[in-house]
Amino acid sequence: MASAEVEKEVDRLIDERPGRELLDMPYDEAAVQVHERVWRSTGTTASYLVDCGRERLIVNCGMGFEAPHHKHLFAEVRPAPTRYIVTTQGHVDHVGGVSQFREQGTLYVAHANNLRCQADDKRIAKFRGGTALTWFPELPRKISDLMRRYPDARPVQDVPTPDLTFETRMRLRAGDLDFELIHCPGGETIDSLVVWIPAHRVALVSNLFGPLFPHFPNFNTLRGDLYRFPVPYMENVDRVRALGAEVLITGRHLPIVGGELIDACLARMRGAVEHVHEQALAMINQHKSPYEIMRGASLPSHLRVGQGYGKIEWAARTIFESYTGWFQRRSTAELYAADPAEATAALAALLDPEQVAALARDRLAAGDAATAIRLAEAVLARREHRGAMELMLAAHEALLETGDESFWESGWLRHQIARWRTALG
Repeated sequence: MASAEVEKEVDRLIDERPGRELLDMPYDEAAVQVHERVWRSTGTTASYLVDCGRERLIVNCGMGFEAPHHKHLFAEVRPAPTRYIVTTQGHVDHVGGVSQFREQGTLYVAHANNLRCQADDKRIAKFRGGTALTWFPELPRKISDLMRRYPDARPVQDVPTPDLTFETRMRLRAGDLDFELIHCPGGETIDSLVVWIPAHRVALVSNLFGPLFPHFPNFNTLRGDLYRFPVPYMENVDRVRALGAEVLITGRHLPIVGGELIDACLARMRGAVEHVHEQALAMINQHKSPYEIMRGASLPSHLRVGQGYGKIEWAARTIFESYTGWFQRRSTAELYAADPAEATAALAALLDPEQVAALARDRLAAGDAATAIRLAEAVLARREHRGAMELMLAAHEALLETGDESFWESGWLRHQIARWRTALG
């Protein structure tokens, strides 16, 4: 068990890394040395250069439009030939720049599930493109800025095929450095892996535990993605703890340094996920509804973790649906294509809209902004009503006051606030 001093350091890390910082993290203007052998270039997900003496290893290549910037920064500090490119998962912000880092003799290495992961992304690419700007409103500006900075580059979003793949573990050597790739299934993707540098006890985990560390994981992303699951997550924590890392390099921020601190962070995160998992299972077996399970999920103070990326109540609902499916067994209508909002709107249309809006205002005043939104939506489904629109704005602003920590929650709320402000003129 970690000392009280180390536990305080875990709390400090949590507080120093709020999710709202992810809204517009600036690019590094020069490569940042995060270890005697490792340099970072920030991006949608950070790219890393590992100095292997006469050769180098690149870990994650960013989006296609970011790769020219990463290449430029890394060339300034270590222009040696690139022996290997490794992506720690198959998401587009890891693989998009692979082609731009390839050189003659370079091998791209990934887990055997990499192409399956990329295929999953491709199947919903149009949907994902439609949701991206909700949470990444600065993306068009960033793309334009980097293209102006590197006018001779030809940034393309790569869909690369690995030259080498592995199943469980793979040992490789580049230059004077040995490293090991360790499959950690069930992180953000089915091909998640850790780059382990045993000589320096460095574990490069990137987004295995999410981009914010030590924060609660996101088992269901609001932008849309496959579910992630608690049991594989906990197994991944155990795998990384067993390494005994002295330096833990994540997808955002500076590394976590010190074996005791790293282990305390991982133990806290594992304990938090296990606690919510067991809570949710207990309530499932008590035949609680998903909303009751969301309300009932909580953490004791000694398992406090950040909620800047994933939220405990969202995890509880994901656990409910992962184990039991989408049928809640509350209404036969759940089995049919009957949108409950239609019935609510039909009832609201029979009433004086001022009465419904007044009820919504009462709910908002009582602190129940979510129900106020549902009531205002019922009015607006059948007619324009300025009072209901004002309620939508006020309710989202009220939720933002308490939900500013979470990147996903605050991003959605800001998007909705902008929408209703525009609508109101």
